[in-house]
Formats: sequence, structure tokens, C-alpha cells
Amino acid sequence: MKNADKDWQFPRTRLEWLWDNMEGYKALYIVSVAGTFLYNMMQLTVPYFSSQIVDKFLSGPEARANFSAHSDEFYRLIFMMIFFTILRCIIVYADCVGYEVVSQGVLFRVRNFIYDKIQRQDMKFYSTYRTGDLMTRVTGDLDAVRHMIAWVVRMLVEAFSLILAVGIYFMFMNWKMALCLLAVAPLIFIIIMAFKLQVAPMHALLREKLAKMNTMAQENISGNRVVKAFAREDYEIESFDECNRDYRDTNKKTAMIWLRYFPIVETFANLLPIILLLVGGLFLMGNQMTMGEYVAFSGLIWAIANPMRQLGNIMNEFQRFSAASVKVMEIYYSEPEIVDKEYTALMPNRFEGKVEFRDVSFQYSDGKLPVLKNISFTAEPGQTVAIMGETGCGKTSLIHLIPRFYEPTGGRVLVDGVDVQDIALHQLRRNIGLATQDVLLYSDTIDGNIAYGDQLLSKEDVMKYAKYSQASDFIAKMPEGYETIVGERGVGLSGGQKQRISLARALAVRPSILILDDTTSAVDLETEKAIQDSLQDLDFKCTKIIIAQRISTTKDADQILIMQNGEITERGTHEELIKLGGYYAELVKLQMGA
Repeated sequence: MKNADKDWQFPRTRLEWLWDNMEGYKALYIVSVAGTFLYNMMQLTVPYFSSQIVDKFLSGPEARANFSAHSDEFYRLIFMMIFFTILRCIIVYADCVGYEVVSQGVLFRVRNFIYDKIQRQDMKFYSTYRTGDLMTRVTGDLDAVRHMIAWVVRMLVEAFSLILAVGIYFMFMNWKMALCLLAVAPLIFIIIMAFKLQVAPMHALLREKLAKMNTMAQENISGNRVVKAFAREDYEIESFDECNRDYRDTNKKTAMIWLRYFPIVETFANLLPIILLLVGGLFLMGNQMTMGEYVAFSGLIWAIANPMRQLGNIMNEFQRFSAASVKVMEIYYSEPEIVDKEYTALMPNRFEGKVEFRDVSFQYSDGKLPVLKNISFTAEPGQTVAIMGETGCGKTSLIHLIPRFYEPTGGRVLVDGVDVQDIALHQLRRNIGLATQDVLLYSDTIDGNIAYGDQLLSKEDVMKYAKYSQASDFIAKMPEGYETIVGERGVGLSGGQKQRISLARALAVRPSILILDDTTSAVDLETEKAIQDSLQDLDFKCTKIIIAQRISTTKDADQILIMQNGEITERGTHEELIKLGGYYAELVKLQMGA
């Protein structure tokens, strides 16, 4: 998988990435930002009209005369104050709705895109990323992205537009008083930047702690049977408690950073009314300021103090977004290594089913030793090839190369004479039925699980493939038959029952190539014999590649491959390998009780 490098050099910056994902909402977001500027500019209207009323009608020797002669102007000013207050409330409401619509739209778009990316990744991706970490990225991290759009940007625009608008208004009204008040702003900005440098790494660490805790919870919930089987509930509770405590302590440390800076910011913000009282009082006594101007300054002093207080929270939330967005963008811009070529081979919808390995070698990217070495064999259409060998000899790795879960590091894998790398992935995998020993069933009906590969499969066909896999008898005894809901991962079914449903699911797509990875290991010998007989009498032609440990499963195969240490050491039919007197012959003796 082609991830961003360790310095997180993405094609787009965080804000550019956000803007790209506002496709369809950009106009609304621009209007919302403009609305934020507008309703903050309207904050000036009430103090302005108040200063006019105070200077003309409430203070000064001519106040009574002005009211008598221009009472209509007095009422007009009162009306304008009420009108702009109501209008501002309407704009604020519409503006918040606009931000929320955009943020939810972006959240929906990015979450779908990320999920699509995750679904289309190759096996290397899933071995690199933990499930709990991926869940954190599509939930908590994406919520931080949404919060950035809906709240952080609005608060940032609101803070700077208020300070800018009020600063300009103050300068026009009384520049000396304005300078005295605004002198505090640079000091607060310096404090906020110092806070940013300390809190940024803490948010990144906090995010990692949360991912670790989610991973632990996910693993233990999905593995609850193992926990109970070994009576490890207390141990797992203690482990989660330690992880949760670690997350809590990191959260507290992050919060404490702001709490150390908050009193300083709050002190400077509270200095503003004191400066206004002292300096403004001197200006009033020196006739350098009117009472109306003082009232306007007093009415708008909060418009400078509050944004200064908010800057710390804004910076804190921005750093949370920065840490979360890196994790989201890492998946967003990731690309799988196993993809279709620009030009793929023209293949029929249904393959003949010939599988050929030509001098194939394979090694995992994080491994030091090769898993497969110079593997060569051919499975002709309709043949059954059995693969046997001790645990860890490379059997499963070998079959994973056929559907291109991994790419060989040497040699070629061919289907119908065409290199699998030249075949479109979707077409290749649609022609392969895969059933593994470790079965995953979805929280769905038995019918839905069997028809997973073909949602248009009729009920009659579902029953037919269940009969092939010898699952029909136990399904008929279930409370609701094929409509019985199986629990998550098949909870409530035995291992053998799950394997038989998995086999029915693999058969239901009528594959050209059927791959069975120890699929009957959990069923009894009688059922296994019935399954083998059914596989010989399928109503469609397919090549079968079977990994098994039982001689009863492999003895009728057209070709048996024995693997040891990543190499094929023996090959032939059941009778040929017995005559050879090697590993297979010893295995026959062992299983026959000789």
C-alpha cells in the first residue's frame, strides 16, 4: 500500500483537503462565512445607535430640546436597534444551519469515501492497521473534522471579524482610546502561540491512546469466548482499566496545558474594562471623549474581550482537528499496491479454470525469509489438486496468490494461460469460490450468508448449495430454517456448521475455481465423506484446489502436492505417493493407525 511517508507529505494541505470535500456545498459555505462576517458587523449597530441616543437625547444641555424637536428621530433610533437585533438573530440561526448542513454533508462524503478505500485495500493494509484504529478514524477522527467545519472555522471567523470590525469602529470613534485597548491583543496572541506549541503533540498522543483503547475493546469483545474459556475476565478488565487510565491521564495533561494558560488570557481580557474605566474616565474629564462614545466603548468592550478568551479554545480544537485529520488523510490518500493494470486481458465471463504456477516464489514484505520457493504445478480444468504439509509450510500463502490477495515476488501465476496480474481483479475474483477454516459469517439470515456472493440467488438454489455442503439437514432443524438469524461471526453455530455454510457460500457463486482451505476440518468423517461425494457431482464444472490434513479428503484428488519449508517435495496421486514412501506415506500410516 502506498501510504504517505513518515512526514505526512500529502498532495493537499488539511484545509485544501477540506475544501475539496465540500464539493456541492462550497457556495453554501461561502455564504455561511459571509453571514458570520455580516452578523458580527451588525454587532456595531446597537452600540452606535445607543451612542447617538445618549449624546442627542440623554446627556448634554440640549438633550430635552432635541427630544422635543426630534422625537421622531429618537423613536427611529429605538426601532433600528430592535430591527437590527431581530435581523441579527435570524441571520445567526440561518448561518448555524448552513454550517451544520455543510459539515454533515462533508462528514457523509468523507466517511463513505474512507469506507470505500478500506474495502478496496489489499491484504497488506489489513495486516498493517488494527481494526480499533480504523474504527477510530471513521468515527472520532471524522467527528473532529466535522467539528472543524461547523464550529472552529465559525468561531475563528467570528473572533477575527469582531476584533477587526470593533477595532476599526473604535479607531474612527476615538483612536487614542482604541490604541489603549488594542495594545493588549498582541500579548494574548503571543500566549496563544506558546500554548499551541505545547498542546499540538499532546493531541497527537491523545489520539493514539484512544485508538489503542478502542483496539483493546474491539479485540476483547470479538474474542469474548476465548476470554471466558480461560477465565481471563479479571485480567482483561484490569488491562482495559490500565489503558483507560492512561487515556484519562493523557486527557487531563492536555486539559491542564490550557488551564495553565487560561488564567493569563483571562487576566488580560479582564484588563480591558479596567483600562476603559481608567483611561476613559480621564478622557471624559478632559473632554476628549463624549458620554455617548464612552457608552459605545463600554457596550462593545466584550467584542474584543470574548474573542480573546475564545482563541485558546479555538486553538485547542484546531490542534485536535490537526491530529485527527492526519489519520483520516492517511487512509484517504492511501492506494493499494494490487490494482488493475491500465489494460487488462479480454477474458470470458466464465473461465475454463486452468491454474498454473510457474516457478513462483513469495515473501511477505515484513518477513526476512521466503515463504514459497520455486513452486510449479498445473491444475487442469475440472481437476482436483490437494495440497498437504505441516503447519507453516506455505499452503495458505500459495492459494492466496491465485485471487491476488498478494503478489508473487518471483515467477508467475496463470489462470487459463493468462497471468493473473493481467486479469481484471473483479472478474478474477468473481470466478473464484473461497472457503477457509476460519469462517466469518455476517449478522444476517442463513439464506443471506449463503447468497452473499450473489444477492439474486433464488431460494431453491440456496437450498441446493446447502445440500451440496451437507448443511441442509441442520438448517432444517433451526427455529426459522433458512431465515434464522445467525449472530455476529456465526455465534450460536458449531465450527462444523459454520464451515458448511461457508462452503455453501463458496459454491453458490458457481466458481470456475474452488479453493478450500481446510474447510472440513471441523466436521465428522461421515459428513466429510458426504461432502466429498457432493463435490464430485456438482452441476457445474470447476477446478478444485483443496488444502487438507486428512487423507480421506485428499486420496481421490487427481494430483496431491506435499509442501515442506515452502517447497513442493512430493507430487502425484494417492497410490503414487504411497509407493514413494515419503512424507505422504508416513502420514497415511499415522492416520490409518499403522
